[in-house]
Amino acid sequence: MKWNYQKLKGKIIEVCGTQEEFAKKIGIGRVSLSKRMTGQIDFSQQEIFKACSVLGIELNNLSEYFFCA
Repeated sequence: MKWNYQKLKGKIIEVCGTQEEFAKKIGIGRVSLSKRMTGQIDFSQQEIFKACSVLGIELNNLSEYFFCA
């Protein structure tokens, strides 16, 4: 399934400034993040939880950012 990460992209820019900075903060490379954002590979649970922490997303709202079709 292909996920829509538009809201996540906006939050990344708002909080981190760039996707590259966000990738560093969650412990993955820029290319790895790009592959996740384009649906080539999925975010792991650990990456989702780190992303929520970095971006200030409450866990009960994570589906708005990670599971929108």
